[in-house]
Amino acid sequence: MGNFLSTSFSEFSAAAASASSTSSNAFVLASLFTASSLVLLLLRHFIPLRTTPAYLLIPIFLALTLPISIILLVPIDLASSSRTNDEATRGIWLPERTVLVAWRITYWLTFALTWIILPLLGEYTDSGFRTPRDRILYSLRSNARYQLIVLGCGTAGLVYVFWSNGFEGTSVKSLIMALAYCWALIQAIYLMGHGLVAVPRRLFRNANVSGRLRRIQSQAPKVHEKLQDAITEVRELEGQVAQLRQRKTGISRDHQEWVQDLAEDSNITDSYTTPSSVTHGSGAPVPAVVTDRYLADLSRRLNRARHKRLRFTERWDRLVQEAARTQTILDASALKKLDFGKAAPHASVLERFTILTPYTRHLLHYHVMPAAQMALGSVLSLASICIVWSELIKNLAPKLSLVSLTVIHHRKNEYGKVGFAGQVTASLWILYMCATALASFDDIKVWGNRALVRRNTYGESACWYAGQVAKLTVPLAYNFITFLPQAVHRKTTFYHFLGRLIVLTPLGKGFDYFFPILILVPVCATLFNLYGKAKRILGFRILEDDEDENPTGYATADWREGRSLIEGDLSGRPDLGSATLLAGSSHRRPVDDHNPIRQSAHAPDIPPIQRNERAQRQADRLTAATQAAEEEDENVFSGFAHRVRNTIDNVERPEWLSDLGKRPKWMGGRDGDQGGGQTESGRGLGRWFGGRPPDGRVRL
Repeated sequence: MGNFLSTSFSEFSAAAASASSTSSNAFVLASLFTASSLVLLLLRHFIPLRTTPAYLLIPIFLALTLPISIILLVPIDLASSSRTNDEATRGIWLPERTVLVAWRITYWLTFALTWIILPLLGEYTDSGFRTPRDRILYSLRSNARYQLIVLGCGTAGLVYVFWSNGFEGTSVKSLIMALAYCWALIQAIYLMGHGLVAVPRRLFRNANVSGRLRRIQSQAPKVHEKLQDAITEVRELEGQVAQLRQRKTGISRDHQEWVQDLAEDSNITDSYTTPSSVTHGSGAPVPAVVTDRYLADLSRRLNRARHKRLRFTERWDRLVQEAARTQTILDASALKKLDFGKAAPHASVLERFTILTPYTRHLLHYHVMPAAQMALGSVLSLASICIVWSELIKNLAPKLSLVSLTVIHHRKNEYGKVGFAGQVTASLWILYMCATALASFDDIKVWGNRALVRRNTYGESACWYAGQVAKLTVPLAYNFITFLPQAVHRKTTFYHFLGRLIVLTPLGKGFDYFFPILILVPVCATLFNLYGKAKRILGFRILEDDEDENPTGYATADWREGRSLIEGDLSGRPDLGSATLLAGSSHRRPVDDHNPIRQSAHAPDIPPIQRNERAQRQADRLTAATQAAEEEDENVFSGFAHRVRNTIDNVERPEWLSDLGKRPKWMGGRDGDQGGGQTESGRGLGRWFGGRPPDGRVRL
């Protein structure tokens, strides 16, 4: 009897010791502390922490910390649901109840931040009103239309759920979670598909130092023109403020104080000279009676214009620094001695690291770093192939999923177990999927004027980006666990909490399993440059910087003009188009119209049409030179493709094909329209929506 009790006590002690999660708890707490510290450093890089109000800083901090906790929670959930008794291979695990509570807190906080809190805070910051009450009302009105659309879709979905499963208590909860997941998954799949190709390709292209310099120079004219437009817009709005400040009639005392605050923010004094575009009537007219709505709109446009100027000022400065640094690396290839000179004030720790000699620094930047970029690009390319393959094969043969093979390492039984090595691999997979989706925000041209600027990110932009990070992480994390066999991922708490409600209806089950196959659409569009073809057909650009149309950079922009602009900025010559000096100094100081550098950078009196005509003449003069340069870089396949394209373009189309492009008479067509109305309405689908006549007028 005593031997039995001692044996039972020893077994109970061993089981209790093996079931203890003290070390896992410590690891999770340390990981959360590290993630929070990294988020604070990230916020410090983009947002001024001291001047940002707490009602913005705390939600943005949570919206970035919670997705990182999800990246940690998914591997912990996998190991907790399929843990082994072997301490060497068990990994980090938590009790089932703890994992469930963690998922509830993380998911519903992320849901509230994504769909309610951050949109309201973004509009509240961007309202332009002075009092909190007016800001709240403006934010509610701005989000009302979007919320009504969501409510309408939710009502239709609720009818379908009730029709499929009857009136149950979980139907409303299932509908809310399923609709949020489906909408976020659509955006996540498109962005991730684009990033899976764009991120490795960017590494391969940057490995070529000379090609990198050429692309930087080709982007310079467009960035410089946008900077000039932003500076001109700020000056026009400040001119309206100056006119309001001088007005004595038609404005109340409260509005005068409001205008005085705007003038102080813009540092407008009595000696301020109103731009000619405002005095001559080309800008927005100042109304006879000033209202709260007008001043709020003026404040909002002025804040947006200032941050737009800061955005392109920072982008131009970074572009000039990258061009100078890349040119220095190329110039040092002859002497094999590289010296960047004194580090910039905002240089990173690695750039301040001066223990290297000029020769070793040349080896590092000219040989080692390009080779490392090629190696990393190759690894990420293989990872992208594995993700796309797993999306296609997960329903047909889940055991052939390459992602699943790297996560499930211990296949002692039929289902397999996830150990610590599998947890690390799973975290890396989810991190790469989220990184590729977020990296696409800089390429896709649908986000308006939103951008991340170092230490000067606009509050509305910060809320929007934080909301996108929080919104995309949950569907990508659940999409990752569907790569694993059903016997593994259906045992997780994540599936019982979210996945079970998504597949509650046949439509949701089919969407979850078959929609990710459409990842081939953005992958093929990026890989085969379908965006450039869509631009030629539809008449507008989808990507912000479409380098796929010509990787050498000759056709995307005039690299010679960009080289002149960059050299002018580095040498301080205003006649070459430097705008950094003005944009960096006019944010808090009045503008002096007698300064030649400011006049050349602002260019307020040059109409956009004349500027475009001048750019067109410059491009025509350099056509022969650029064509010669293209022929030098053209390989055998590119030459063959160009000859085939020229042959097809020169073939005379039959009459029945030409008749397809004619507009019918009820849409404004004439009997004499030929060639799809290209002489009057342009090319592409634009002719079906009114078109654009050759003299530049728009038909309404």
